[in-house]
Amino acid sequence: MAAAAAAAAEQQSSNGPVKKSMREKAVERRNVNKEHNSNFKAGYIPIDEDRLHKTGLRGRKGNLAICVIILLFILAVINLIITLVIWAVIRIGPNGCDSMEFHESGLLRFKQVSDMGVIHPLYKSTVGGRRNENLVITGNNQPIVFQQGTTKLSVENNKTSITSDIGMQFFDPRTQNILFSTDYETHEFHLPSGVKSLNVQKASTERITSNATSDLNIKVDGHAIVRGNEGVFIMGKTIEFHMGGNMELKAENSIILNGSVMVSTTRLPSSSSGDQLGSGDWVRYKLCMCADGTLFKVQVTSQNMGCQISDNPCGNTH
Repeated sequence: MAAAAAAAAEQQSSNGPVKKSMREKAVERRNVNKEHNSNFKAGYIPIDEDRLHKTGLRGRKGNLAICVIILLFILAVINLIITLVIWAVIRIGPNGCDSMEFHESGLLRFKQVSDMGVIHPLYKSTVGGRRNENLVITGNNQPIVFQQGTTKLSVENNKTSITSDIGMQFFDPRTQNILFSTDYETHEFHLPSGVKSLNVQKASTERITSNATSDLNIKVDGHAIVRGNEGVFIMGKTIEFHMGGNMELKAENSIILNGSVMVSTTRLPSSSSGDQLGSGDWVRYKLCMCADGTLFKVQVTSQNMGCQISDNPCGNTH
């Protein structure tokens, strides 16, 4: 019967395509689906998954990749913050930078008021203003300090100080004339024009003089110490010492006063009676002078005592 059907099919196919009815097509589709759904092992090959090559990042490599991604994200956030700060401070706009200009000569020009803490210029740099404008530098409740190495210039509310371990020199930039210099080996120390006084805590020099038409005044609030390694020589037409306390003259060899010496005794202690000479509360000395100006002291042990002592430095003349 199957052979007859096949023969009939071949005969019909030789004559042309075989036309099936709707029922035959539905039965044929149902049989095909039924056979396909019941065949679960069609095309199945048993494989050991442990022997397969695994792709992707697994284990430590995956953790490392996650860490790298997180680090890149943090760097991107930091870069964004820095970019926003630079954009807000420098004020970069469509027309360029609104607060500063960069020139090919290396000049950096600030076009607006700038708030900066510490500025470190490069080697042999210059800080200045425009030709017809003043350069205004303001410190908010803090001194303005210019420092180069050990040399420092400090500008405060009530004073301006300059300190340096290697010396300093002021000169006119136009004429190159030296106005003030601490190079005493080359230039003699002179006060600048207009400066009437010099305030120092300690000075080491070979000589202190004034000009011929003015006096040399040395004033101190506390006490003054004048010391010379090879002696102290004070010369002048008139030399006056005014002090509120004691005056001490000390020398290893001798003290020589050459000229008229006047001592005001209004502030010197005195005793109206001589009964205190022998007491232990008072020790009195008499100031004596040799003919050559040498001073020496003699302890007073009795009234009307002179300078005649056996070991006086004047010899027989005093």
